Amino acid sequence: MKRIHYNSPVILTFFFLSLAALALGALTQGWTTQNLFSVYRSPAGPLFFIRLAGHVLGHSGYAHFAGNMVLLLVVGPPMEEKYGSRALLAGILLTALVSGVLQCLLFPGRALLGASGIVFMLILLSSLAGMRAGSIPLTLILVAAIYLGQEVYAALFVKDNVAHFMHLVGGLCGAGLGLAVFPGRGKAV
Repeated sequence: MKRIHYNSPVILTFFFLSLAALALGALTQGWTTQNLFSVYRSPAGPLFFIRLAGHVLGHSGYAHFAGNMVLLLVVGPPMEEKYGSRALLAGILLTALVSGVLQCLLFPGRALLGASGIVFMLILLSSLAGMRAGSIPLTLILVAAIYLGQEVYAALFVKDNVAHFMHLVGGLCGAGLGLAVFPGRGKAV
């Protein structure tokens, strides 16, 4: 009989923490989602610093959670295998902090939550997977053109409850991480 193994520790832990945040939000009628797993400009204090990184674990409901987690579970494990757990964890934390700080500075009256920025970080990171010295992968150009173009358009012209700007931030963090660890062409950090 085959046994199940925890094949992607960072991605799976992120998934289970997000699932716990969703369950806590349901149990507390949204209190934990608003106060621990959403970031917004507020006085600096212990909860603010938890929210600054923890907002990527929060989701507005099951549909939001499922949409992000399916992509995370598909794209994340190969990236964790290629770049290493520590590099991927650093990328997730950096993306969470950058998007949290930018949200507070640029959109002070609005809350941000969800793993979309992390997912888009992974998507751009994966498009760099075939990078070789002296060349740029065509997949990177195509993904960047389609994805970035769509998100720029949506950020400028679509009025919805989606943080399109933070998707761009996540994508840029992923591209930056991929370029930063490229010289080692494998597991880094």
